[in-house]
Amino acid sequence: MQVRCAFLAVIAISLVGISFACADDKTAAAKKEKKRPPPIVSPIVADDGAITLLLQAKNAKEVFVSGEMIAKKAPLTQGENGVWSVTLRDVSPGIYGYSFIVDGLKMLDGGNPSAKPMRSPRTSILHVPGEHVFDLKDVPHGTIHHHGYQCKPINRFREMKVYTPPFYEKGSDTFPVLVLQHGHSDSFETWTKYGKAHWILDNLIAAGKAKPMIVVMLDGHPIPESYGGGRSVPNTKELEADLMDAAMPLVEELYRVKAGSENRAIAGLSMGGLHSLTIGLSHLNQFDWIGAFSAAVPEPEDAAKMLADPNSVNKNLKLLWIACGKKDFLLKENQRFVGELEAAGIKHRWLLTEGSHAWPVWRGYLADFVPLLFQ
Repeated sequence: MQVRCAFLAVIAISLVGISFACADDKTAAAKKEKKRPPPIVSPIVADDGAITLLLQAKNAKEVFVSGEMIAKKAPLTQGENGVWSVTLRDVSPGIYGYSFIVDGLKMLDGGNPSAKPMRSPRTSILHVPGEHVFDLKDVPHGTIHHHGYQCKPINRFREMKVYTPPFYEKGSDTFPVLVLQHGHSDSFETWTKYGKAHWILDNLIAAGKAKPMIVVMLDGHPIPESYGGGRSVPNTKELEADLMDAAMPLVEELYRVKAGSENRAIAGLSMGGLHSLTIGLSHLNQFDWIGAFSAAVPEPEDAAKMLADPNSVNKNLKLLWIACGKKDFLLKENQRFVGELEAAGIKHRWLLTEGSHAWPVWRGYLADFVPLLFQ
């Protein structure tokens, strides 16, 4: 009897074990079924060059894409699992910004990790490789350095990027410096992340078209609330104090730079063009080279002060280079400013090009401007 009870107990324990095992199997199977679906990857570039953009938005009523690679916004079509898609064809090689518009809300492409650095990020980056000067090529490459520092003149923590040319780390040569400023609502990272300034410099230097140089890129919004008023006098004044009294001394301390205004250039696009013109023309003993790309230009009364002594401007400046596109909304401002320069007898180069207020234009301007420097 005792043996029989023990036998039955073993069977019961075995059945319980089987039951637990089955439960574990079911739990594992349930977990497997609930496994997170793979993330949406966008954009997808096919072998024939077609580009498919994808966005998961189950509850959206309509989705569009707008961007520099298309003439007007294009609708996406909803498919399975709430995934919207559109396929673009005949997109020429280049670097383009684009955004999704979901029920009227402009937003990033959540499947694309490459985004334009902005105060309010909403632009993703599409790069279709080609043979442009801004494409990555098999040439020696420079280095991008990131600095954070406390700017005592304005009592703010500041950041900047510094590009050093190829082989800088292995040599002892000294180099001229270009200060390169971004536009309104962007940041000190935009010229490299989206503008590809470092690749442009690498390619021009490798081709013997530009002098090796150090490039300094500061945040053009030292006043945080200046987003919306980056052209304001207080914001420009703070940037001027930061650049002249903190950033440049730090660069001169940490890097091997050539001395003298003949080895200093300043240039920028849009708001950064205004900053470059204002700071450059106010410090003729510090900068011999000034560039303005689709610039917001100084107000007439401010320009009059800067241009009050044409002989001094002409004597000190080696180059005042101004360019703007025919469809740029700042064209009239630029034409007025150029007229003021002509009336004052100030030497300059004026370049009217195709294009609007957009990065494809500004990459070209940088590629045209850099070879002129420090010659």
